[in-house]
Amino acid sequence: MVKKYIKYAILFLVLLFMYLPILILAVYSFTDAPNIGPFQEFSLQNYITLFTTPELTGMIGGSLLLAVGSALIATFLGTTGAIGAFYSKKRTDNIMSTLNQVPVVNADVVTGFSLCILIVVVLGVSKDTYIPLVVGHVVLSAPFVYLAVVPKLKQMDPSLYEAALDLGATPVYALFKVIIPQIASGIMSGFVMAVTLSLDDYFVATYTKPATFDTISTYVVNATKGSQTQIKTALWALSTIIFLLVLVAELVINLAPAKKAEKEAGIEE
Repeated sequence: MVKKYIKYAILFLVLLFMYLPILILAVYSFTDAPNIGPFQEFSLQNYITLFTTPELTGMIGGSLLLAVGSALIATFLGTTGAIGAFYSKKRTDNIMSTLNQVPVVNADVVTGFSLCILIVVVLGVSKDTYIPLVVGHVVLSAPFVYLAVVPKLKQMDPSLYEAALDLGATPVYALFKVIIPQIASGIMSGFVMAVTLSLDDYFVATYTKPATFDTISTYVVNATKGSQTQIKTALWALSTIIFLLVLVAELVINLAPAKKAEKEAGIEE
């Protein structure tokens, strides 16, 4: 019994360490305080500034478009790569898994700098275009989509796909009607992770973005060096909104399959 309470206490402390800074930031986003310190009166000024300042709305819109666009490409590549490796020979699967882990553990600054050299210097693509930036975020996110999809493939009954083929389904039909529904939650988790990685990335964006474009991360770093206090505190509101959206998305993705399984179990009974 004592060990059980110790485990819960450690878990509570870990979660507190992870989420308390975010909660503090969220609380101060609803004040007009210029700095984290003595609590000021309740105010929505940071949110008003966030959604009424053209510079901020333009930056947010561009970042979201980049995040969603690159995440869609990364999700397609990561999902097809995971499915292909899963149904390949064991040796090929191991090689693919090993190669996929390299970008995950590699430092972002190395990825960003090497992509800049390859795309801009070697291939001659102008940095004034968005091609290097999009490619960089796809390279950054696709391996994480792969990692999100593979566990769902391993949980799936491998005989379902073969049974569909034996019953006359084409490989493409079996893919979309049998495999994709089984791993849909993993695909959605990978997509949300790819969007989050794109919004969070700084180093890859710094080396590959056009000079006139700012992502949320590069804008935040530049804003913290300036003296516009109102812009800085508006970014507290932006951080709170991003956290809440990601939290809601993850809850929906993880709770929906559980409810569906409970419903199907109730029908069978």
